[in-house]
Amino acid sequence: MNGLGRRVFLTAAGAVGVRAVTGSAAAATRAALDAVSGAGYVDVQLLNITDLHGYLSAPPDRDSVITGAGGRKYTVGGVAYMATHLKRLRAGRANTFFFAPGDLFSGWEFPAFTLSDEPTVEALNLLGLDFATAGNHEFDRTPGFLVQHMEQGRPYEGEGSTNTFPDSRGRRFHGADFRYYSANAVAGPGGATVLPPYHIEWVRAPGGRQLPIGFIHLTALGTEQFSNSFQPGLTTLDELTAANRCAAELKARGVNAIVLSMHDGAVAGSAFDSGTDPSGPAYDLALRVSADIDAIVTGHWHCAFTMMLPDPAGRLRPFVEAGCHGQIVNEITLRLDPATGAVVRELTTSTNHPNTRDVTPDPEMGKLVDYWKGYATRHAATTICRQRASFRRALSAAGESTMGNLVADWALWASAQPPDSFDTSPRPQGGRADLALIALAPRTGRSVINTDLLLGSATEDPVSFERAWRAVGYGSPLVTATVSGRQLHDALEQQWALDAHGTLTYAPLAVSDNVRYSFDAAGPVGDRVAPADVLIGGSALRLDGTYRLVTSSYTLTGQDGFPALGGFREPARHRRDTDSFPAYVAARGILVAVSTGRVAAKGGRISAEATGVLVPLGEPVPSLPAPVAAAEEAARDTGRRPVC
Repeated sequence: MNGLGRRVFLTAAGAVGVRAVTGSAAAATRAALDAVSGAGYVDVQLLNITDLHGYLSAPPDRDSVITGAGGRKYTVGGVAYMATHLKRLRAGRANTFFFAPGDLFSGWEFPAFTLSDEPTVEALNLLGLDFATAGNHEFDRTPGFLVQHMEQGRPYEGEGSTNTFPDSRGRRFHGADFRYYSANAVAGPGGATVLPPYHIEWVRAPGGRQLPIGFIHLTALGTEQFSNSFQPGLTTLDELTAANRCAAELKARGVNAIVLSMHDGAVAGSAFDSGTDPSGPAYDLALRVSADIDAIVTGHWHCAFTMMLPDPAGRLRPFVEAGCHGQIVNEITLRLDPATGAVVRELTTSTNHPNTRDVTPDPEMGKLVDYWKGYATRHAATTICRQRASFRRALSAAGESTMGNLVADWALWASAQPPDSFDTSPRPQGGRADLALIALAPRTGRSVINTDLLLGSATEDPVSFERAWRAVGYGSPLVTATVSGRQLHDALEQQWALDAHGTLTYAPLAVSDNVRYSFDAAGPVGDRVAPADVLIGGSALRLDGTYRLVTSSYTLTGQDGFPALGGFREPARHRRDTDSFPAYVAARGILVAVSTGRVAAKGGRISAEATGVLVPLGEPVPSLPAPVAAAEEAARDTGRRPVC
């Protein structure tokens, strides 16, 4: 028997009380499911979604159906339907909060991705989001961009064409009506948090009194090293330490009800409306984090579960995750003791509600979604350049392609451009990089190049924004960093490797126009490129020299199969590829043929047997850049989370 306040409750056997129909709650005790038991306490409703990623219309097909108890399937998604469900859930509730543990924007649906996520922010404003935790993808631009543009609505260069678009009501973008928080994302010499670490909300209690609820926020550990959110100068601190510190501070301020919203996740079974056999970093933290925390809301893993877990003192608290892409709205009900403001844990419930599409969509939200679809379509058709030549991904026997050479030239150009808007990260002295390397057909993952840019029937064929945007990138920044001549040489050697069957394979790197090199196709793996045969700006590569190299953050951090580049120094982040490549195309005005013959094999004619089997390019992706698929995003972001 556990007692608290004026009542005594029988604790349910085991950790969870979960019923087998959708809409039933995970409950700390049987009494939690009895409305009479809650009488006399202050009822608080916590609604949350996670990892929306800008999917306003509907999730991608792979995420559009979810499975509940008993194998029942539900078709889900779309913010117009979510608005209807939220209205129903909020009805009659005096104390209700709607929030999210991260990755709401940096979206992958075309309107959100191409319009600076401003459609997503307007939709979240209309949904009435109260606050949010910063996930890793909120840092896909820069911390300054998150605060100054996405929160505060400050325009930046390219206003009207790259940002600050008119919203669905014809108003100038004004930013989010909600704030972002993170207790463990820090920057600068003093390690100050880049966002507020926690905040306090107030609920109405009998007699006109107000009771505080503290919300602690955590960003996924290692965010600054993830490829999309690669951020020199940013550091994510240990999640457990940060959460415990904030919980102690809140308790010292007289806050007796505390919720942890964290952008890190777990997996707990296949049914979205229950939880079994949990595992993952959020689960490990949930078992150890301060017993003063009354509920734990997670994200990041794109999984769905709701259950009760014991805190270090053995008292049950909710542990939940609400899937991704608008699939689910999680609802936690807390009951507070009106005298102390403490959560009566025995009366806590949690329910994962599917965002089903069998309700009438909210008409205002539907108009908003349709408006941004139409705006994105018109924006996509804008001519930004003309071309006089075709650029193809097809590789020559020497591993060279015209599209690869164009992209390498873009990367070198991008290294000399001003930093991303509101970027305050460390920037080493110096101008553009010395050279660019681009992985054309990496052994792991997929190339930054998605499609060809083919010349049409016109003499100067128009290039639309959409054609340029879809051709290159997946929302990852280019990065310039200092590497040694030895590292460059070894990376070139790593183009050749034997596979598991002993077959020689070749994963070529494109080089910028100021680089020429040759390789010995008859040489052994690891000894095919002589430093004297590598010319950078007309000078031979010096193994003991240092160079400023620009490449994709994926390649630089070893995720494309070139580990020699690890240990780089003084990284400087540039704009995201999906922003920068269209800007390059527009700046060129007319795309003309690029130089070829940057890579050659000694001895002239070469055979595929000697050069190695070229790694397949993979198929072009017609709707979105390749790595937005959940499996690749999961593997590249963390290397440790499953696909749920």
